[in-house]
Amino acid sequence: MESSTTPQFRVDPFWPQPLPNNWMLGQVAGLAVSDSDNIWIVHRPSTLDARQRGEEGMCCVPAPPVIEFAPDGSVQRSWGGPGEDYEWPESEHGIYVDSNQHVWIGGNAAADSHILKFTVDGEFILQIGRAGQSGGSNDTDNLGRPAGFTVDEDANELYVADGYGNRRIIVFDNTTGAYKRHWGAYGETPHDEVLPPYSPDAEPDRQYRSPVHDVTISTDGLVYVADRTNNRLQLFQKDGTFVREVFIRPETLGSGSVSGVTLSEDFEQRWLFVPDGTNNVVWILDRSTLDVIDQFGRLGKYAGQFYRLHNLAIDSGGNLYTTEVNVGQRVQKFDRLR
Repeated sequence: MESSTTPQFRVDPFWPQPLPNNWMLGQVAGLAVSDSDNIWIVHRPSTLDARQRGEEGMCCVPAPPVIEFAPDGSVQRSWGGPGEDYEWPESEHGIYVDSNQHVWIGGNAAADSHILKFTVDGEFILQIGRAGQSGGSNDTDNLGRPAGFTVDEDANELYVADGYGNRRIIVFDNTTGAYKRHWGAYGETPHDEVLPPYSPDAEPDRQYRSPVHDVTISTDGLVYVADRTNNRLQLFQKDGTFVREVFIRPETLGSGSVSGVTLSEDFEQRWLFVPDGTNNVVWILDRSTLDVIDQFGRLGKYAGQFYRLHNLAIDSGGNLYTTEVNVGQRVQKFDRLR
């Protein structure tokens, strides 16, 4: 039940500012906020149809895959796409900006078994894995359609939600890309055997389902994992020791209810924000109890509504940002009211 202290938000219908150069966004499948409160997205230009690419009349051109916005919604940087020294993903998915101003990007196409690291200006630094080489959920050299990232700055470790093909969290050295460890649901060894269809009446799955969609780390050292189509968040210690789990709208079928997890900006990180791309709402949870306290949003194409809500991020002022895939194809800002 909503309380007087529950965060409340209002959409800013004028954010971001109009894109330059007649740019058009495709499916926006990655979102991050940097330490400077700039907002980064990665979208999929390949999802634009001929009309949206301006091939049938006066219209638009696909925006570069990676765009950085200032807090006022103006474009600061843009870059991305194939290069000679790396394998750009076939279907862009997930973006993260660490404290050293390095940008991680993944992909969820069948051949996207790798992740890329760039400077904020788009200069290539590192590739982990090789395209089309995934060896499954216990392959320590390649990924399996990785979905999301976070960095433990104290340990200099990169955590990857891996992913649409694999069923695990995998950890690498954030500088060198060296493999550290991985685990599956409940901290157990993952496997790639076929799972029965999800049923809300069945016992909880001992394996993650496709996709393991997001991962984040709280300031008190808990690792939060979004197991999207199992409709659950799982919590771990950093070594993969299972702590607890919570199910959110467990009767949800299809793409599931737990698309991600974001921590509130306050010192105690009192709240969790969970984007739900099937029910098209943002769930607000009390982090200490994991109880759902409130929600906002609904299906639609107007400002403040969602059509296939995908990612969520927060800035230092507690304002939320969201992205949408399918035909949603946008990024929105929700101002914190209290």
